[in-house]
Amino acid sequence: MPGSLTCLGGGHGLFQTLRAGRHLDVDRITAVVTVADDGGSSGRIRQELGQIPPGDLRMALAALSRDDEEGRLWEQTLQHRFGGYGALAGHAVGNLLIAGLTDVLGSQVQALDTVAKLTRSHGRVLPMCEQPLEIEAEVAGLGDEPMAVRPVRGQVAVASTTGNVRRVRLFPEHPPGGADAVAAIRSADMVTLGPGSWFTSVIPHILVPDIARALIETEACRVVILNLTAEPGETAGFSTERHIHMLTQHAPDLRVDHIIIDSTVISSDVERSYLARAAATIGADVAFEPVRADDGDGGWVNRHDPVKLAAALRRVYTRHISGDPRR
Repeated sequence: MPGSLTCLGGGHGLFQTLRAGRHLDVDRITAVVTVADDGGSSGRIRQELGQIPPGDLRMALAALSRDDEEGRLWEQTLQHRFGGYGALAGHAVGNLLIAGLTDVLGSQVQALDTVAKLTRSHGRVLPMCEQPLEIEAEVAGLGDEPMAVRPVRGQVAVASTTGNVRRVRLFPEHPPGGADAVAAIRSADMVTLGPGSWFTSVIPHILVPDIARALIETEACRVVILNLTAEPGETAGFSTERHIHMLTQHAPDLRVDHIIIDSTVISSDVERSYLARAAATIGADVAFEPVRADDGDGGWVNRHDPVKLAAALRRVYTRHISGDPRR
């Protein structure tokens, strides 16, 4: 098994990947997290304190908390949101803890490392950039002119748009990647990208030149994990291969080794061949793996099962080091 695993993403998709990583026998897990959230508690902290939005970072810390009574208490506490109608309403405890430690220590990376020590985390959580970013999308299909392309700025606005997202960019453009995040990608045995909101949690990583370059140059086994379904708003109507085309559109030099997709997502041989052809453009083979969670009653839910995903990553890594993608 890989000795070190670095997972790129944000939100619930990254949460599930990190949980899968806990089931692998690895010495080090590192989460590299997007920093463009502008909604809810994170957006308020970002606006009022000028800090990196902490929400996705908090979720990653919760995912890596120890699987014992104390660890589960920390996970619950980090994720707990205050109710009511006062100034604290809607804030997550973990967001406030990260923000407070950042003020005290003068560094969000140090703050995250401190929370990781408190929670006896399985790994380390790092921002992809050490400054808050904004996402702007080119969106078609808004208003009375369906072919007109208009800019939509802000993660929440992009994620909830009713139009068709064509591409996204970051502001400021070409931001520097976090030094520790870049090092974690370069030194890993396996790096994962996705699943998650494609335009707001996945693609932003490859728009940071230092992160994209590290992904291209690392000797790690590089794995893209595809979503189980297209998302309303961001990727409504997208085929699986179009998700890959969007990666190459935003980072033409990107190369990965393997793409994992749940085996129930595509049933026809024709559609599977389309995906394989798209994957080949970035140097990857496709692994159709049973990674979808079930509801306990014979049905499926739209969430990756951490145990199943861990098994899939283990199989992909074994094939990778053997040099035979079909093994």
